[in-house]
Amino acid sequence: MNGPGSQVHHIAEPIAKALHLEIVEVECHGKGAKTIVRVIVDKEGGVGIQDCERFHQSLSRALDVADPIPHAYRLEVSSPGLDRPLKQRKDYDLAVGRNIRVKVHVPVHGKGTLVGQLAEVDDRGITLQVPVRKSKTRRRVPLEWDAIAQAKREVEW
Repeated sequence: MNGPGSQVHHIAEPIAKALHLEIVEVECHGKGAKTIVRVIVDKEGGVGIQDCERFHQSLSRALDVADPIPHAYRLEVSSPGLDRPLKQRKDYDLAVGRNIRVKVHVPVHGKGTLVGQLAEVDDRGITLQVPVRKSKTRRRVPLEWDAIAQAKREVEW
């Protein structure tokens, strides 16, 4: 990460740690006064509105002092949401036992997208427990990291 996003991340990291939050992602979109700086935070057990408000206030003051963006911008702080993308190994580790949706580069068992319970995570990749159609059984499907194009938690109602 380069540019304003990395500068914001550098400023935001100690604030997040002090508030027992983890920075999931820092995004900077737009140009000039229409720039949006979005910081997504999370914590064990989930992030609430008060967590986001406290982090926003503290980060806003720190950014005003450090001034990493030389023009007007809008700061947004949010949680990753229920269907958050899984980007890093730790995201997968936190999702073990939950249902996830995985898009793969090359179809597996004729499917480009697999939905199942994340059973295991290791250095090679992940293992899903995928329901077998018209059956109450599940098939273990190992996927190497390189096979995964995109993954996110599946919202369960």
